Amino acid sequence: MVQQIEITLKPKRRGFHLVTSEILSQMPKLPKTGIVNIFTKHTSCGLSLNENADPDVRHDMETIFNRLVPEMTNEQDERDACIYSSERGEIRRSQNRPKYEHTLEGADDMPAHAKSTLSGVSITIPITNGRLNLGTWQGIYLCEYRNYGGSRQLVVTIIGE
Repeated sequence: MVQQIEITLKPKRRGFHLVTSEILSQMPKLPKTGIVNIFTKHTSCGLSLNENADPDVRHDMETIFNRLVPEMTNEQDERDACIYSSERGEIRRSQNRPKYEHTLEGADDMPAHAKSTLSGVSITIPITNGRLNLGTWQGIYLCEYRNYGGSRQLVVTIIGE
């Protein structure tokens, strides 16, 4: 059996968001065994599997990605970006970095594309006994790299028996 559906995630602010429950609530009954692939149809966010218990991990992931792919134009802004917390709901206003050529959609857009490439846009999870076979501390993250990314469309492909 192969089944494919599209689901929509509610808009989220910039950051790493645990969305396992939101995804599962929109999925059909899973087969006894198989795999599920979840793919985002966007180029400025990503999907990841990571720690589902401690929200500090999500904050730290935001800090790490901001250090890897800064959007700011000066060193002080970059240092500030590393301690920026999306959990506080703050929005930074900044200039594009001088080396970026793709600047039409704002200072957070090109860095979002690069971060999306780093995290990836799909994940595959085994299905065992009709449930996602995640580790005890694993959850599905939506990695939102835009300040205002809007709702996100996911394609879910279920292969199983």
